[in-house]
Amino acid sequence: MTVPPGLDLTADAVTLTRQLVDIESVSRNEQEIADAVEVALRALPHLTVTRRGNTVVARTSLGRGSRVVLAGHLDTVPINANLPSRLEDGILHGLGTCDMKGGDAVILRIAATVTEPVHDLTFVLYECEEIDSRFNGLRLLSESDPELLVADFAVLMEPSNAVVEAGCQGTLRVDVRTRGERAHSARSWRGVNAIHGAAGVLQRLQAYDARMPVIDGLEYHEGLNAVGISGGVAGNVIPDECVVSVNYRFAPDRSEEEALAFVTEFFAPYDVTLTDSAPGALPGLDRPAAKAFIDAVGGPDGRVNPKFGWTDVARFTTLGVPAVNFGPGDPTLAHKQEEHVPVEQIERCEQELRTWLTTGVAEEEESG
Repeated sequence: MTVPPGLDLTADAVTLTRQLVDIESVSRNEQEIADAVEVALRALPHLTVTRRGNTVVARTSLGRGSRVVLAGHLDTVPINANLPSRLEDGILHGLGTCDMKGGDAVILRIAATVTEPVHDLTFVLYECEEIDSRFNGLRLLSESDPELLVADFAVLMEPSNAVVEAGCQGTLRVDVRTRGERAHSARSWRGVNAIHGAAGVLQRLQAYDARMPVIDGLEYHEGLNAVGISGGVAGNVIPDECVVSVNYRFAPDRSEEEALAFVTEFFAPYDVTLTDSAPGALPGLDRPAAKAFIDAVGGPDGRVNPKFGWTDVARFTTLGVPAVNFGPGDPTLAHKQEEHVPVEQIERCEQELRTWLTTGVAEEEESG
């Protein structure tokens, strides 16, 4: 195992972001970047490092009275003519700059330089967040080594414009299937066209009125959309089946079971098959740990936004660990070809986390 040239945890966070971006790590191809991260972290004597697959965990053991997790995924969506990285006028461009190697760089900088934090720290850099949940490194870690994720609070460094984003919406995907009867297309009246039958499914989606509940003072915005359609047998055959793939993004006041019940009823009497599901996470702004974090990094107005996309905040919530999203980058740029991140946000996230994690160390030591 070797560290790719230039992966240096003493470099500033922007330089480190570029180094990470330039290691291609599309989902299921994270070995090179995980190798680099593991070797770099093992060189730090104050951390104990564990690796599971292409997920790397590093922990302090300072005997503090509380523990905080900083987590980020190492994978990206597929390349779209947006590598290598480039820096122009204070903006870093390239695949993963926003989602979420800027956040990963901040995690690594904190891991390398904050050696006497107020809390014990756990750093988790994991694989396969961008694809089906069965591959998700954080999920697999919670099953194989749940003790590594025990904590009092977690910060998931997903892009949030360097503002706290609370909770997250859940997501599920279903296949809505229409059925017909095959026939020769020259005698189409002797069959039933399943693709034509899907028009009713699309009409319902077109007429969908999004639910927008307010939870802990934050307004969420649900979405129900076709994301794929398939059908057809041959160019001269009336198709007997058509499948519309639908993604439902549901507010965190609904469980996965309630979300599936809604979608099933919405499309009744069509055949609905669940293909993937992950729960949302309530904001939890009433939790003391969340309040303390918001007070520290929320700025003078304590601004907090709702998280519309699904993130692994939901997994921490399931484990009983209060968690928020907080990282550099505009989440609306995630997965876009023009993905980029302002240098200022990377630097600000690092500084605010550093201040939060070190404030009070001197007083704690003096009182001891």
